[in-house]
Amino acid sequence: MSAGLVSAGAVALAAGALLPVIQGGSPGFTAAPLLVVLALAPAAAVLFAVVTGRSGLAAGLVLGLTALAPGRLLLDLQLLADGSLAARPELFLADRLLALPPAGPGLWPLVAGHLLTLAAGAFAAGAARDEAELAGELDGRRRWRLLGPVLGVAGGVGLLLAPFGSGNAYLLAKNAFEGPTVAMAGYLLLAALLPLTALVAVSSPSAEVGKGGFAGAGLAALAVGVPPVLAGLVVDRLSVAPGSVVVAVAGLALVGLAFTRFDVAEAGEAVTGDMAGEAKLPGLFWWRLATGGLALLAAAAAAAGALAPVLKANGPAPVPETPARWLLLGAAVVLAVPALFVFVPRLSAFARGVVAATWAGVVLAGAAVLSAALSVTEDKAVDPALFGVDLPVPLPDKVGFSAGPGVTWTFIALVLAAVAALAAVITGVVERDVSDDDNAELDTGLDGTRAGGNVLTPLVAAAVLAIAAFGTPVFTAPGYTAPGLWSDFGAASWGLLGALAVVLGLYALVPRSRPVAAASALAGAALVLGLRAAELPLVGSEYDGSSAGIGFWLALAGAVVTLVTAGMAVAGARRAG
Repeated sequence: MSAGLVSAGAVALAAGALLPVIQGGSPGFTAAPLLVVLALAPAAAVLFAVVTGRSGLAAGLVLGLTALAPGRLLLDLQLLADGSLAARPELFLADRLLALPPAGPGLWPLVAGHLLTLAAGAFAAGAARDEAELAGELDGRRRWRLLGPVLGVAGGVGLLLAPFGSGNAYLLAKNAFEGPTVAMAGYLLLAALLPLTALVAVSSPSAEVGKGGFAGAGLAALAVGVPPVLAGLVVDRLSVAPGSVVVAVAGLALVGLAFTRFDVAEAGEAVTGDMAGEAKLPGLFWWRLATGGLALLAAAAAAAGALAPVLKANGPAPVPETPARWLLLGAAVVLAVPALFVFVPRLSAFARGVVAATWAGVVLAGAAVLSAALSVTEDKAVDPALFGVDLPVPLPDKVGFSAGPGVTWTFIALVLAAVAALAAVITGVVERDVSDDDNAELDTGLDGTRAGGNVLTPLVAAAVLAIAAFGTPVFTAPGYTAPGLWSDFGAASWGLLGALAVVLGLYALVPRSRPVAAASALAGAALVLGLRAAELPLVGSEYDGSSAGIGFWLALAGAVVTLVTAGMAVAGARRAG
């Protein structure tokens, strides 16, 4: 059933590529043959897997395609919302100024194709679950497939960059954050789901489903990344940009990973002795080196973003600076300190767990800094609340300002922090493999006992406090409106949401984690909550008449409860031992 739905969806996508998506409009180049191939290739791969009896591979392919279908659907719906703002020269390139051009007949087959793909995923999920039950559990020796999530993050970063360079006045080249709302949502969703899909493929008990997941996600990424690359090569006044190249290369590499062996047993090799050691690629030392190095680079970029100007004036106007830069500097310190200890062998496992949490601090602070920069392009005047209420009001019009180097460094810090977090997760997997092989807890002296249910009550309390801490203001000041989760949701709120998601995710993993892993994750979560409380002295002090808000006390209480829970996890494991 899923193969039939995917095939029908592929035919619909191919038909949409052959018809005009905007009434009276035309593409910037003859892209139809390429788009038809990109649409039909995944369906051909699924049908081949079905014909050859590889149901697990077929299910994985469909799930990989389905995971990215919502983001691709949103990209196409931008043509319906306002096609003049859509950067899709393979489908439509304006030759004059247009205001809300009407959708053409080609748009509806594109929408139908993505919806059919989503429907196919519902049927493929059951088949994948059956394959996982038959496969049992992988032996833990992961070869090149560990690179899948790394490629997913790289592709996600590429999706956030401008798809091409443009000298065409009717086609502006903007990154995901600067583009129109619907397309921005699509790119953000794709950037989040691509690495997540690769991570799920890595953890699949069935090697066939995992391979299919890589291939499906890779083919979907190619469908997004290849057309802008070709447009940059052949369309006049367009040029190739790194973003689409990264997406295309990552997609191609993910497809290539589907042809690699997923575990030693699959090749019929013995999982003992030297062969078991060779199965870990690369080794634990290199993963720790990558984790610590990437975290330090992210911290350095965050510090540069904090100290460099967020805005630059295009004229004689005074340049305001956002107080959020001090929070970003604090986040850099909170990330850099545990990253240094990742290089110390006996402390590396614990420090790595802390890094897996504290990267969220860069997200929390970086979003606040970027929010201030975005205000100069979204509003007619700079919002004084983002730059301190003691500045002259009204401030000069936005035409006098543009993004400064602080924005670039902050964006780089966000990307590096996300990659460092992924490296920390993979390092934890490798550490666990090593400890399982040695029948001992790595670098801890504790056995494999889980933190267990003795920490559930304080964990729930900590989670409630964390939700309240990130959802309520840390400080109040006259004329200042704090970004929130329930109201006044803005660009900075995405940082709050991201940091909260990381903290809650760590809480959820604690009961199933080994004692030291649980303690390190909780210590990192406590640091993130402490950073949230630190907004009062770091940011609030820049505002006249500021005072502590309820969020400050909730964040402090959440940090204390989290640290107590960490102590309980280790103490309970020692008593059990």
